[in-house]
Amino acid sequence: MTASVAEKTVTTYLRPIDREGLMAFAEKGRNNPGSRGTNVVRTVCEGQYRTLSYVGDHTPVVVDEPLHLFGENTAPAPGEIVLSALGGCLAVGITAVATWKQVRLSRLELRLEGDIGNPAAWGAGGADKAPEDMGFQEIRVFVTVEGDAPRAELDAIVQQANHFSPVANSMRNPIAFKIALAD
Repeated sequence: MTASVAEKTVTTYLRPIDREGLMAFAEKGRNNPGSRGTNVVRTVCEGQYRTLSYVGDHTPVVVDEPLHLFGENTAPAPGEIVLSALGGCLAVGITAVATWKQVRLSRLELRLEGDIGNPAAWGAGGADKAPEDMGFQEIRVFVTVEGDAPRAELDAIVQQANHFSPVANSMRNPIAFKIALAD
């Protein structure tokens, strides 16, 4: 006697965030839209191009340059860290918007690519370049997202998160930038 076994798909969802806390945070922002905080990072050079960036009580973020740029290739390069920050910020936003819309996500991955060059050799005698001609010239983000919503709704979630991403908007828009010797 042959018994047929019905196939069953089991979906697991990503760890959710606190929706009530998110709603309270959103209300706080609506009530005080001009509120700001300050991020603080202390970066210390170990030698060559290897640096340690201290953020709060966390393990330092290590940054280096690849061998072809005279680093030791012991950690991601600064531009890769920038892309990592963008990816992290977009992932946070996608998760928040999905939570707000009560969409449970089962997969979220972002692949980021950025076109960057350094013909100015960091200002150490390379090509004479204007600031707007240096740095990333294009960034591409490819989002793989799955959840309990149709593709069109998932795309709307991604687009909304992109529109409101603090890091993406910092990269898209000119911001005041000051640099000076410390006292």
